[in-house]
Amino acid sequence: MLNQLIRTGGASAVWVLLTATPGVAETPGAGSEAAPESAVESAGAAWTQWGGVDRNFRAESSGLADAWGDGGPATLWSRELGDGYSAILVEGGRLYTMYRRDEQEVVVSLDASSGKTVWERPYDASPAEGHVDQFGRGPRATPLIVGDVLYTIGIAGHLHALDKGTGDVVWKRDLWREFGGNFLNHGYSSSPIVYKDMVIALVGGEGKSLVAFGAADGDVRWQAQSFGNSYSTPQVYDVGGRPQLITFMKSQVVGINPDNGGLEWSYDHENQWGQNINQPTLVDGEYLFFSSPQAGAHGVKLTRGGDGKISLEELWSTRKIQFYHVTSVLDGDTVYGSTGTQVSFMAAVDVKTGEIRWRQRGMAKSNVIEADGKLFVLDENGMLYVTKATPEKLEVLDEVQVLERPAWTVPTIVGKTMYLRDKKHIKALDLG
Repeated sequence: MLNQLIRTGGASAVWVLLTATPGVAETPGAGSEAAPESAVESAGAAWTQWGGVDRNFRAESSGLADAWGDGGPATLWSRELGDGYSAILVEGGRLYTMYRRDEQEVVVSLDASSGKTVWERPYDASPAEGHVDQFGRGPRATPLIVGDVLYTIGIAGHLHALDKGTGDVVWKRDLWREFGGNFLNHGYSSSPIVYKDMVIALVGGEGKSLVAFGAADGDVRWQAQSFGNSYSTPQVYDVGGRPQLITFMKSQVVGINPDNGGLEWSYDHENQWGQNINQPTLVDGEYLFFSSPQAGAHGVKLTRGGDGKISLEELWSTRKIQFYHVTSVLDGDTVYGSTGTQVSFMAAVDVKTGEIRWRQRGMAKSNVIEADGKLFVLDENGMLYVTKATPEKLEVLDEVQVLERPAWTVPTIVGKTMYLRDKKHIKALDLG
């Protein structure tokens, strides 16, 4: 057994003590020839959870090209992978993601330099009755790496803790059957988060909206609240000097004490589909931005009083901004993302004032990620754009077709390499 003290979360960091069983194994699998050593992740670089190190979709990279020339960025490797929208984690020369194979979900570890399979962990996981197959059968949530353990949640709510080196099961829980989690017609989509020595997941059961599990053993540390579940992913921020888990639920955005599940505040935000997906964003510890289709976008100020309670003040709201199942990036006071359900625009919004700095046509619904002062935009048609985004304008520097439609998974950037996938393929591109 290995006891490991790690720091996670950047500016909103917490210290995490995890006990885990290490292991290593390599099993040959499908893939292409290995990429040059210089094209693979730099030493110490990693992307270990939804949104990266700080869960904000900003990569610590440099030396990325402004334009790619004919043919786009070089493909380091490409291979087939099954259905799913789980994003790709990177650590220690390995990739981790999930996909579907018939009636099974598969957690997979790949060699980052070649795409070859290191190990797979398949398990039976048919979608629930009533699942909408139109948009695929998942999985959708992104895994989480903490120390030597990989945490995953599939489309039917199966939570696994796996040995990162071998894929062996450390512990597992069934969020829907054990805890009465509410059915979502597109399947479970929220990614887990680590806080101290706990892994917290949205569940949606009565009295069990959120459940905190012991990271090492899966035992329930706390379960609380009765909000319906959403497709969004939580984040822990510092609010008034105290940690607070902020997340969308089905019809609200809420602030939760991550130590015990206690409700600190809630703010109604409901749309006709019950689909709150985009992750809320906090600026300067007090200005909260959140958006979803039909309900639009809001700016709310959070203030912790002398009695420790949080008061809410709505600063602005607009239906001209409707971030959907996409990521957004905060830079300064401005958030950049793709807005719209039918007709899409790229947009920039001042979080504190609600001013729409610009909206620009020309791209389908898109996920975004920032690296080396550039905003990389991947639209659902598989077009990749490298841009310069400022509060004044969006400048497209280059564009190339890299994937097939639908390309709904946000890319991962580590070092000079971008890892990305559609419903059939996974590949690595050299952005240098």
